[in-house]
Amino acid sequence: MTLETLTTFLGWSTLINTGFLLLATIALVMFKHSITTLHGSLFGLDPDDLKRAYFQYLAQYKIVIVVFNMVPYLVLRFCL
Repeated sequence: MTLETLTTFLGWSTLINTGFLLLATIALVMFKHSITTLHGSLFGLDPDDLKRAYFQYLAQYKIVIVVFNMVPYLVLRFCL
């Protein structure tokens, strides 16, 4: 695997994962009540606990994207 191939892979991976993050964020914002009701009945959690869990999920997913996709992509992109 060449550095150019790795750079291309990381670029596409960053784009796809950012799209998934955006889709999940939009879904949680638009369908907050129905998603909270569904997950609350499935797992027996309070709506406040679910809101905290949703926020933690989105925040951790964003950190993973930045650390494992975006930063290596930018380093390879600007150093090559």
